[in-house]
Amino acid sequence: MNRFNWGSLILPLFVIIFTNDLLGQKWNFVKQKDDIKLYTRPELNSEFKAYRGEVTFKADIEKVNLLVGDADNLDWWDKDIIFKKVLDFKRNDHIQYYIIFNLPGPLSNRDLALDARITIDPVTGVRTVSAKPLLKVVPEKPDLVRIKKYWQKWTIQPLANGYVHVILEGFVEPNGNVPSWIHNMVVPDMPLKALKALRERTISARPANK
Repeated sequence: MNRFNWGSLILPLFVIIFTNDLLGQKWNFVKQKDDIKLYTRPELNSEFKAYRGEVTFKADIEKVNLLVGDADNLDWWDKDIIFKKVLDFKRNDHIQYYIIFNLPGPLSNRDLALDARITIDPVTGVRTVSAKPLLKVVPEKPDLVRIKKYWQKWTIQPLANGYVHVILEGFVEPNGNVPSWIHNMVVPDMPLKALKALRERTISARPANK
């Protein structure tokens, strides 16, 4: 009689579970504030956590798209960004830019060069803007700490009745002398600030309670 080999089943399951855990695929809910759901998760090979925020609200989808991933509309970003320069831009395709973040003393200011790629699903209309560091394009400056480990992804999904669902995910390792435990305490507020700013500039009704 043929005996079932449990190992052939258990090993693949173990690999899947272990791999998903190692890659930090599970988002952990932290809180909901101002109708925005906030999550964090471990990042592979880092003591710093990744973030995720999502919100649904009624807005003109074109206004939302003009603010996310468009070189003509960068002024609504984080107030801690004190310098922005567009390096290259093709509408609805990509944007490359260089930014400097102002950090409170005694921390040094940070800078970052980014390459954001834009994709639009022709069937669903879902728009994604995925950014990663743009290396060896902007020379490093002695008075700034260069951010090298970074990623960010916007997902903008049009819904029925003029609503839009927006997800912002990302990760940043600040480098320098920033303790990971302090960074991880405030990391959920990163998507919160950005999503609130986006909603305030595009909303046409009260946020949907979803």
